[in-house]
Amino acid sequence: MIYIAEGDFFRAAVFILIAGVFDMLDGMMARLFKATSEFGVQLDSLCDVVSFGVAPAYMLYHLYFKDLGELGILLASLPALAGVVRLARFNAKQATFDDKWYFTGLPVPAAAITIISYVIFVHDSIYLTEDLKGPAVIFITLLTSIYMVSTVKFDNLPRPTKEYFSNKKIVPAMFAIGIIASLVSLGELIFPFMLFYIGSNSLRHLIFIIREHREAADDFDETEQPEPGPYDL
Repeated sequence: MIYIAEGDFFRAAVFILIAGVFDMLDGMMARLFKATSEFGVQLDSLCDVVSFGVAPAYMLYHLYFKDLGELGILLASLPALAGVVRLARFNAKQATFDDKWYFTGLPVPAAAITIISYVIFVHDSIYLTEDLKGPAVIFITLLTSIYMVSTVKFDNLPRPTKEYFSNKKIVPAMFAIGIIASLVSLGELIFPFMLFYIGSNSLRHLIFIIREHREAADDFDETEQPEPGPYDL
C-alpha cells in the first residue's frame, strides 16, 4: 500500500501476487500437518481482506477514482467491502476444514489478480483510448465486486491428488494453459485468462440453472393441481 501511495503500481502488484502465493500455500501446509483450526480460518480471512481487498481497492482509488471526489471513494471501496462480505459468508458457512473444489462467489484473491492485472497490463496499453479508460475501470470494479458476493460457483485451484484428477480433467488443463500462457507473455495474458475464468464459471452456472428449471418442469404433475374455478383465467 505504501508503494501504491508512491505511484509504484508494478511493485505493489508484485507484492500482492506474492501474498497470493502464500495464501495458496498456508492452507495446503495446514492440512498437510493437520494444523487446521478456527483461529487459522479467521486469521487467513483477515489477511485476505487486507491483501486482496483493501490493497487493490486503494490501487483503484489512486489510479482513477481519486479525481471523482466522494463518489470515487465509494466506488473504489467496493472491492474491499465485497471482499469482507464474501469472506464473512464463507466463514459463517464453514462446516469443516476440508479442502473445497468449488467456492461460492469469486474468490477474493482471484478478484485481486483480475484488478491488478488490468491496472498493470491493460489500463495504459494501446488497447484502451483515453475515453475508454474511465468506463473500463468502473466496469472492472463493479464486475469483481458483484461476482465476489454472487452465488456463482467457481473452481478452486487444482489439487495434486488422484481423486481430484480422476473427477476433473478439463479444469487442471485449463489452469495449466493459463499459467504457461501468462509466463510466456510476461504477464500480459493474466487479465484475459481471469476474464475467461469468470466467464466460463458463469456460463456453467447458467447452464446448471437452466437444467434445474427443466428438471423441475418435467417433474411437475398437472393432475395434482386443483380444478380451475369458474372465475379462473
